[in-house]
Parts: sequence; structure tokens; C-alpha cells
Amino acid sequence: MLTSQRKLILLDLLKQDGKIVAKSAAARLDVSEDTIRRDLRELAGDGLLQRVHGGALPASPAMADFAARQHISTDDKSAIGRAAAQLIQPGQVVFIDGGTTSAQLVRHLPPDLRATVITHSPSVAVDLSSHPTIEVIMLGGRLFKHSVVGVGSATVEAIRQVRADLYFMGVCSVHPEAGLSTGDFEEAGVKRALSAAAAETIVLASPEKLATASPYQVIPLDELSGLVTMASVPEDVLAPYRARGISIHLA
Repeated sequence: MLTSQRKLILLDLLKQDGKIVAKSAAARLDVSEDTIRRDLRELAGDGLLQRVHGGALPASPAMADFAARQHISTDDKSAIGRAAAQLIQPGQVVFIDGGTTSAQLVRHLPPDLRATVITHSPSVAVDLSSHPTIEVIMLGGRLFKHSVVGVGSATVEAIRQVRADLYFMGVCSVHPEAGLSTGDFEEAGVKRALSAAAAETIVLASPEKLATASPYQVIPLDELSGLVTMASVPEDVLAPYRARGISIHLA
């Protein structure tokens, strides 16, 4: 069998089963596990899957930079932002992540909401500058231009001084086994610190991010309180998250 044929079969397996187990794939294709692992490395290099221990998971399409992500699932992100905005109660202290879905959350906050928003996203802060009753606190740090957010030790140290009620997290990937993950090591560390400093973490995930994986884990699924996604997501996709006790909010 040609390498190109074998790779197509592996991608078909990934689409059908939602994952590839290297040992099982090697037996099925009658090749060595080393051959399968090499194929997976090359497919991962092409951005077609995410390698994990023992095999592979679907790659997230949300690995593009901020500008490119503004054109992905725009209607879904608007609906998710509107649903997430309804979860904020007056008087709360809220972390809001950077990202295109978070931008929609900010735009749907009620004009009379009194709350404090803490963010490492200049875009979120600017969008809230005209809100009459929300206090905005910006976290410093090095600007990570890919996602337009602050990262680094200064950002993490500032986060440690706060105890928030909610953290609305944006990530590249949400997976029942791999947890929440993103594409940059430092950005993952900042998100992890934000989650640790909040009483509840709620992830904003448009459908294409579900059941996918990215290189750097943020938190395991058990540390997640809620998930906001679209009502169009099939129940069999949502079932593993419900089974872990995660509150599902459908837009």
C-alpha cells in the first residue's frame, strides 16, 4: 500500500471514530506501529490532526491568528456571546479572555449591567470603554500578537492578586479526554492561571472546536464548570461533557 493511500485511510478512521489508536491502526493496515507513528507525525505537520500519546485526535481549525478567526463561524460566535452574557450577575468580578467569541460576549452585555471585568485583552478593554457601568481592569504583560492578548510572568503575577467569580475562557479545542487546549505554551499558562483564580470557569466553544485537540493543555475537563455552545451540536457530541457534570448552555 502506498503511503498516500495509508494516510487517507488514517484520516477516514479519524473522521469515523473521532480518534486514532496507533496500535489498532497498525494491526488493521498490517504495518508496524513505527510506520503509523511516522504517518501521524507527517499528517500532524500538515495540520490535519493532533498527535497524542498512543495515536491522534482531530486538529482544531481555530489555530489561525486573530484576524483569520474573525471570519470563522461568525453567526455561531455571536449567538454564543449573547448566551454567555446572560450568565453574568450584577456585582460580579469577571475575567474575560481574548478571542473572537469573547469579543461577541462583550458586545452583548446589557447596557445597565454593573460589574467588574478584568482582562488581558486590549480589544476587550477597548470594546468596554464606552460601557457606562462596567469597571474595566487591564492586566499587563507582553503582547502576544497572534491572539492579541498579554502573556508572560507579569500577566500571571497580576492574575494571582485577584479572586474572580467567573472566567469566560476561549480555547482552540475542547475534548472529553484531552481537556481544554490551545496552540501556544505561554498563552496556555495564562489561561490556566485565570482559571485557578476564578470560582467558576466557563468555556466559549463554537461547534468546530468540540472533540478536537491542540498542542498545549490548559486544564483537564474536570476543572471546567460550564460550556457555552450551539444548540445545533448533536447530543451524542455533548453527552461526554454532560456525563462529567459540566453545565451545558446552548445558544
